[in-house]
Amino acid sequence: MLYNGIDFETYFKNYPDKDGYFGKYGGVYISDELKAAMAEITEAYFTICKSRKFIAELRRIRKEFQGRPTPISHLERLSDKLGNVQLYVKREDLNHTGAHKLNHCMGEALLAKYMGKKKVIAETGAGQHGVALATAAAYFGLECDIYMGTVDIAKQAPNVARMKILGANVVEVTHGLATLKEAVDAAFAAYAREYKDSIYCIGSVMGPHPFPMMVRDFQSVVGIEAREQFVEMTGELPDAVVACVGGGSNAMGLFSGFLNDPVEIYGIEPLGKGPKLGDHAASLKYGTEGIMHGFNSIMLKDENGEPAPVYSVASGLDYPSSGPEHAFLHDLGRVKYDVVNDEETIDAFFTLSRLEGIIPAIESSHAVAYGMKLAKTMGRGSVLINLSGRGDKDMDYILQNYGIR
Repeated sequence: MLYNGIDFETYFKNYPDKDGYFGKYGGVYISDELKAAMAEITEAYFTICKSRKFIAELRRIRKEFQGRPTPISHLERLSDKLGNVQLYVKREDLNHTGAHKLNHCMGEALLAKYMGKKKVIAETGAGQHGVALATAAAYFGLECDIYMGTVDIAKQAPNVARMKILGANVVEVTHGLATLKEAVDAAFAAYAREYKDSIYCIGSVMGPHPFPMMVRDFQSVVGIEAREQFVEMTGELPDAVVACVGGGSNAMGLFSGFLNDPVEIYGIEPLGKGPKLGDHAASLKYGTEGIMHGFNSIMLKDENGEPAPVYSVASGLDYPSSGPEHAFLHDLGRVKYDVVNDEETIDAFFTLSRLEGIIPAIESSHAVAYGMKLAKTMGRGSVLINLSGRGDKDMDYILQNYGIR
């Protein structure tokens, strides 16, 4: 399919280019010493990603350890309530550890073993990436350091406990707003000191090349499965697919299966408390081009051009930029990026729980909220939503701050 001059039939062969760019976004904006480390990771990845042994091992892990493929569920009661449009969800909440994050963490940890590294380092916001990497480290016998902001540690206590039980060292980050951006800052600093014996397993489709590409590739299993399952279930493609976007790994995983199809694609950012800078984390809607954490993308900036303070009710979405491929698809217009606020998100959280017996992560609830809004405007058709994670980690926070509705 051609779209604004881009042939999506060959898209994944051409993007990113050899320097890690999706158009003008992406690249490697780090010290020369760390550039050498990234080049080592790139070389190792391109070597093993074509290896029959690596592919077979990853497939075995996905089937026997992760429990893939995850199913698609038809939200019949919710669909009936909203009208004639049929809503479906891709159940990444049923992936082992409760979210999509394990899809790339097992791949990154397997890469670390191939490279002879002894430790994996990562940041986490909602804690799902931290839990997934701690799980992968335990599986492969690697040391694991997880950097997490003080605010998120308090909000995501169940996931902090899980990381510790799995043997990870949870490093509290107290500076700045003490949320996801600061956790990434601290994890990068640690990696700069320890790169010879460790690998930084970035938690989304962001960071310097090759991570936006590599995480997308590992997450593409979501879109590949979803497309095949939906056609088998309904006999046709969905009219629209929807996923939440912070850094954007779950979204790129789902979107990758449908970019070459005549399907509307929506990426949903957190509007939080409103459009005022500091009250949201909707970088693609309100941001401008900028460099942070080793890559060029679209980011929210303060008056000095630095990354702006951000907020979201979802710890996994409060980041002042998005992955470079999302910025590229945004400018291209192939993916439509929109927002939902905290109130809409919490309403969707309770609605899905009550009508379908599925408690979604707050991050995923952003996509559910938009899917519900979209269904009301379409009149007919079908919408596939990526349910990127389950809400066990969020229940205490929801009850303390919103009560029972």
